[in-house]
Amino acid sequence: MADYYEVLGVDKSASDDEIKKAYRKMSRKYHPDIAGPEYEDKFKEVNNAYAVLSDPDKRRMYDSGVDPNDPNAGGFGGASGFGMGDMSDIFGQFFGGAFSGGSQGPVPRTQPGRDALASATIDLKTAVFGGTTHIKINTFGLCQQCGGSGTANGSQPTTCPDCHGQGFRQKVVRTMLGQMMTSAPCERCEGHGTVISDPCPSCMGHGRVRTSREVGISVPAGIADESRIRLAHQGEVGEGGGAAGDLYVDVRIKADKRFTRSGDDLHCWIQVPMSWAALGHDMEIDTFDGKQKVTVPAGCQPEETIVLKNLGVTKLRQSGERGDLVAHVNVHIPTKLTDSERSLIEQFAASHDASASHVAQSSRPATGSQRKGFFSKLKDALS
Repeated sequence: MADYYEVLGVDKSASDDEIKKAYRKMSRKYHPDIAGPEYEDKFKEVNNAYAVLSDPDKRRMYDSGVDPNDPNAGGFGGASGFGMGDMSDIFGQFFGGAFSGGSQGPVPRTQPGRDALASATIDLKTAVFGGTTHIKINTFGLCQQCGGSGTANGSQPTTCPDCHGQGFRQKVVRTMLGQMMTSAPCERCEGHGTVISDPCPSCMGHGRVRTSREVGISVPAGIADESRIRLAHQGEVGEGGGAAGDLYVDVRIKADKRFTRSGDDLHCWIQVPMSWAALGHDMEIDTFDGKQKVTVPAGCQPEETIVLKNLGVTKLRQSGERGDLVAHVNVHIPTKLTDSERSLIEQFAASHDASASHVAQSSRPATGSQRKGFFSKLKDALS
């Protein structure tokens, strides 16, 4: 049995992409129009190897010891590779598909393309409002030189002289069950029933080429991190210029320097001077909707929150509805004081804390009225 992995120069663990890359390299190297007519057999060998290793079912059969291109293999591939799960394939080869539910006939050159997977990274603002982002993908696209036909100079595939257009050939072979009729894909036309005598030099008869292109993605407002978007018919173009599969894009949202997201709400942390928290203050903060006025109430405590309604994330598939923007207040305690500042604080301490004899301890946070009372007195002391 021919070693198809060796023919393409890849390991048995090679991925689909590695096999395709190796095939393109070898087919260019040994194409008769490039290397000379003496390499026609080698070129056919490369195509046979790719026809098996690029097809998951054929590759699985080959790895178990059965060469799908060898009509003399009988479908058994040795006792060690035989299993009950292979029965339909085996009887399908012996009896022309009667047991496998398939039908003998040429394999169409035009095949649907596979789906593709890509990723895109967007900023948080795009997730809030929606928008468009672009990614570059490397995939199979339609060959522009031949329009997907795989032929050069407007020529057409001709009927295979070996199988006479049937796509397979039958032989009587001797097996452990006696003489039986077996069928296998025609080696010359690879099961298509036709041969391309003048292949397109750009795609080497496949009707598609590896290409890099930019794809625009419409991002819905409110999309969550690690969501997946499906773009119909944006995946790989199939063999023979077949319809493209779908493209799936995994969307990731970059961390933002100003906001974090929790569901449909946005959160930010604002740092204010102690005097603003004590006396109250009007200020502006940045939002995705522009600058917004925020009032820090007198007596505001550390980690208290100020809620700005409807300035959060757009709710997915709920037109016009948005979450909130929640601003958490951090109160800045000065670490260095001037003499006059220290004198004022000491005056406050003498007035407010003179009776303090121990630290208050509780299993619950202080109530709002208790916290505010402290800053109300501080306001009076500093006024």
